[in-house]
Amino acid sequence: MVSLTEVLSLLLVALLWGATNPFLKKGAEGIEDVRGGRMVFQLIAEVKFLFINIRYLVPFLLNQSGSLVYYLTLATTDLSLAVPVTNSLTFLFTLLAGKLLGEEVDGKGALLGMFLTMLGVTLCVTSSIRESDTAG
Repeated sequence: MVSLTEVLSLLLVALLWGATNPFLKKGAEGIEDVRGGRMVFQLIAEVKFLFINIRYLVPFLLNQSGSLVYYLTLATTDLSLAVPVTNSLTFLFTLLAGKLLGEEVDGKGALLGMFLTMLGVTLCVTSSIRESDTAG
């Protein structure tokens, strides 16, 4: 049976992955202006730019902590539930965080996408609960 802890862990992962995406995008602004000469020096200059940029580093670390929670959650959660729930909700949280940051979002299409995403996640969770109830 799917526990509340597992569902909350998957929601946390989706939130950490999704909400940090727009912040990573904003934090990486200006990287196109970084010049380092040859290809290797260019790469080093870009990595240095990102890792001394606190506007990029904090969302990056939060995003990576989501990956750690996901890894730990996979040890106890059914893979057929964990993957669709986290991936679809990540999209939803990215959309919401982008909207909060002032990004352009198609109104009706975004609302329809959010509704369908939530419907799909609900179906995944309820089917997982039913399967574990009939097995037990």
